Amino acid sequence: MPCDKSCPIEHTVNLIGHKWKVLIIRNLHNNGTQRFSELNKGINGISQKMLTQQLRQLETDGIIERKVYPEVPPRVEYSLTDLGYSLKPILEAMNTWGIEHIKQNKNPK
Repeated sequence: MPCDKSCPIEHTVNLIGHKWKVLIIRNLHNNGTQRFSELNKGINGISQKMLTQQLRQLETDGIIERKVYPEVPPRVEYSLTDLGYSLKPILEAMNTWGIEHIKQNKNPK
């Protein structure tokens, strides 16, 4: 089913379609506010450069917020915005689908 530029599915994919973005959002949903190092440890295979890039994009798109504390050394925390929390049903649907797919692949008919 082709869509024009106002297609809601295409819009959603453009915002969160990158694999790292979904995993960042997952970690913030599951663990709440996190620092950069915690996010980096919680996502297998992501480089610091890629994490930085994806966090900036998610912040620009209003899905996460970055809070810098005026301390030495500086402390920076990332958390979901209301828009980010509104993605929870999508993540839950992906989780449910993934569980079923994994089961089917372990027990082929």
